Amino acid sequence: MEFLFLLFLGKPMWMWLLFITLVIALLAFDLGVLHKDGNHEIGVAESLKLSGMYIALGLSFAGFVYWQMGWEPTAHYLTAFVVEKTLAMDNVFVIALIFTFFAVPRAYQHRVLFWGILGVIVLRGIMIGLGATIVASYSWVLYIFAVFLIFTGIKMLFVADKEHNIADNPLLKFIKRRFRVTDELHGNSFFVQKADAHGRMVRYATPLFIALILIEIADLVFAVDSVPAVFTITTDPYIVYTSNIFAILGLRALYFALAAILHRFAYLKYALSLLLVFIGSKIFIADIMGWEKFPPSWSLGITFAILGAGVFFSLWKTRGEKDPAVKPAE
Repeated sequence: MEFLFLLFLGKPMWMWLLFITLVIALLAFDLGVLHKDGNHEIGVAESLKLSGMYIALGLSFAGFVYWQMGWEPTAHYLTAFVVEKTLAMDNVFVIALIFTFFAVPRAYQHRVLFWGILGVIVLRGIMIGLGATIVASYSWVLYIFAVFLIFTGIKMLFVADKEHNIADNPLLKFIKRRFRVTDELHGNSFFVQKADAHGRMVRYATPLFIALILIEIADLVFAVDSVPAVFTITTDPYIVYTSNIFAILGLRALYFALAAILHRFAYLKYALSLLLVFIGSKIFIADIMGWEKFPPSWSLGITFAILGAGVFFSLWKTRGEKDPAVKPAE
C-alpha cells in the first residue's frame, strides 16, 4: 500500500486515485443508470437537477481540498472552478450551433455529449500535464500565458457579436471531401454500412459522428484559453485538473438546462472577455505591487463580481426577448 503515498505531480497517489474513482463513478451512473436506454430525451427540469448536482459536487470537493491543503489552495480551486464553469458557457453556444446545423434531435444529443466529455477528460489531462511540466521548468511561461489571456480577452470584446458559421468550417469541408459521410442521421449511430457507387457495402460516418468531432475540436480550441487561465490562477496540477474536470462533467447537463434560454445570456461574453483580461493581468499587478502573488480571496471576489455583473446585465438587457431561433407559428 506504500504506492498510495507516493507523490505524483506533487500530490499523494491516493488523492489522484480518489478523484479518478469519483469521476468514473459519476460517468457510470450517468450512462448506466440515468440513460441506460440510450435515447432518453433530457428535459429542462431533469437537466436543472443534474446541473445542480454537478455544481454541488464541484463545490463540495472544495471541502476536501480545504481539509487536505488549507484555505489558499481552496480559494484557488473555487476561483478556477467558477472561471472554467463560466468559460464553458461559450462552449455551450457553439454546441447548440453544431446540433442545430446537423438537426440532431434532443434524444440523440446526450450520446454525443457523453462521448464528447470522455474525450475532453483525456485531452484536458494531456494538456494540463504538459502545461504543468513546462511551467515547473520554465516559470516565465506564465507571463506568456498572461499576455495571451489579455490579448484574447481584448479580442473577444470586438468579436463578441460575431456569429459562427458551421458551414464554412474548414474541418467540416475537409471531412466531407475526404471521408464517406451520409447526408442523413441513422438513429443514434455514429457509423452505418451502406452500398457505395459500385454496390459494395462500406462504412459511412453519420452527421452524428461529425457533430462529435466538431464538438471535440471546439473544446480543444476553448482549452487553449481555459487551461492557461487556470495556470495563471494556480500552478498546482491537482487543483488545475480537478477544477477543470468538475466544470466539464456538468457541461452536458448545463447545455440541456440552458439550450432553450441561451439568448438571455447573449451579453455574458463581454463579462468573459473582461474576466480573461483580469486573470491575465493579475501576475503583472502582483509584480507592480511587490506581492508574492495576487491575494486568492481578492481574485475569487473580483471573479464573482465580474460574472455576477455580466449575468445581471445580460438578463436585464434581454428581458422580454424571445429566442430568435424559435419561429412564430404562422
